[in-house]
Amino acid sequence: MFIAILGVIALIVGMVMKRSPEPTNKFARIVSTVGIVIIVLGILTSSYKQIEPGQVGVQTLFGKVQTDVLESGPHIINPLVNVITFSVQTQNYTMSAKSNEGQVEGDDAIRVLSSDGLEVTIDLSILYRVNPSKAPYIYQNIGQDYQDKIVRPETRTAIRDNAVAYAAVDLYSTKRQEFQFKINKTISESFEKNGLEVQQILVRNITLPESVRQSIESKIQAEQDAQKMQFVLQKERQEADRKRVEAQGIADYQKIISTGLTQQQLEYQSILAQKEIATSANAKVIIIGGGKGTPIMLSDK
Repeated sequence: MFIAILGVIALIVGMVMKRSPEPTNKFARIVSTVGIVIIVLGILTSSYKQIEPGQVGVQTLFGKVQTDVLESGPHIINPLVNVITFSVQTQNYTMSAKSNEGQVEGDDAIRVLSSDGLEVTIDLSILYRVNPSKAPYIYQNIGQDYQDKIVRPETRTAIRDNAVAYAAVDLYSTKRQEFQFKINKTISESFEKNGLEVQQILVRNITLPESVRQSIESKIQAEQDAQKMQFVLQKERQEADRKRVEAQGIADYQKIISTGLTQQQLEYQSILAQKEIATSANAKVIIIGGGKGTPIMLSDK
């Protein structure tokens, strides 16, 4: 639109020059023609607007916000309309205890009081986007600084309001997923009222007071030691059962041997063993007999 204004100025200058005496009025037609051309170019350029990918355009005319949203791509619009662009891509807002993370410098973690009166520190990231159809509402009622007016305060308030229903240890362990689900629901409802869409909420870290953390670590270590002892005891019981079965087997074997063998069977087994030795290729001396019989000495020499 600035170009068209320059054209109007040039046209006025040409009209003034036309009423001027010679030789100035000779250039009046040229200046007026140039002014008209500049006006036409200014109107054409002001009527063309291209919205980049991932953005939408909000139109304002004499301070009034138009409800029609310009999607990404080229558009022919009223040259008097002013267009403000909004990003509709996913945005990340992080609140962290680390100074080099998040949109706010320094320690920006959220500190809340649990139901048992302990202070818990929560690091959180929220992924969200502007609802394209709500961009005019956001511009008219909130402004382009919606991160500072909506995203940050609504998120911190939702976390504090929900954390008071949980004990510190539960937030750290068993109820963490439930807590994340509740704050997701609360924040999503609040954002929706203000033209924003929550895509995901990430509870990055929950830090407990040092005394509570040490108590939890001691409890976990004790539970691990108890489980280890249960394993050792179970192994010892299994070993005792094995030895008991082995001893019972030996006792049963001895009982069978003692009641089932006769003297004749023992002498027969002895003869067979001596016969195998006698037929062996190794050098040997064999003594056969004993007891009341006369021993016989055999040798392969």
